[in-house]
Amino acid sequence: MPITHRTVGSGPVRVIVLHDWFGTSANWGSVLDYWDPEGFTYAFLDYRGYGERRDEPGRFDVPEIAGDVLALADELGWDTFSLIGHSMGGKAAQQVLVHAPHRVEKLIGVAPVPASPYAMDEATHALFHGAAAEPGNRRTILDLVTGNRASGHWLDRMTAHSVEVSRPEAFASYFASWQSLDLSAAVKGNTVPVLVLVGAHDLALTAEVMEATWRVWYPHSEVRILPGAGHYPMHETPVALVTAVESFLRG
Repeated sequence: MPITHRTVGSGPVRVIVLHDWFGTSANWGSVLDYWDPEGFTYAFLDYRGYGERRDEPGRFDVPEIAGDVLALADELGWDTFSLIGHSMGGKAAQQVLVHAPHRVEKLIGVAPVPASPYAMDEATHALFHGAAAEPGNRRTILDLVTGNRASGHWLDRMTAHSVEVSRPEAFASYFASWQSLDLSAAVKGNTVPVLVLVGAHDLALTAEVMEATWRVWYPHSEVRILPGAGHYPMHETPVALVTAVESFLRG
């Protein structure tokens, strides 16, 4: 069965875009209006249990996402491509790299989860684990990762969208996968060009976290801070995000 996805643009630079734990391919804010449609082709994938694939069965883990990415690339006829991964999508993008390093041209992480297990204290783990069943937990997490700066209306809308578009069992299973999975030994020393974009106000996946993980494991990597953004630069600073991404992909 063909993999449901959405495409923006028809240019020669081919990019597969992976969303975060809370969102879908549709939840990229106004960024969807700013990609260069003549220079790039962006294929946005929904994960199983989310969005247009909400009712599709699966294991709901990071390796399954990577397998679907490669299957989508085959459907599109893309032997090689670049990857953009937001948050959990950043870990999934690295799993694609582990499975098929010869196919990945460049890798961009947007507030990305590192390849190592993501350490949490007991209270934080309870907050994240409970988010599958409790919308209030999701709102608290969204507020935290955007630096306690976002409007209440935006937090409410993002929370409602997350609940609406994801199956609770998928949401819970993906958390267990991205939080515990360890790909660090597999990616260490990979020479793919990497750009890591981190919001200055992200209180969870900070620049310090990126320097201690992504910069250590990828010799051809750069960590760039986006002023004015937290964990969701596609909503907070969309033009700056697009400019940074497309400059790197063209370079």
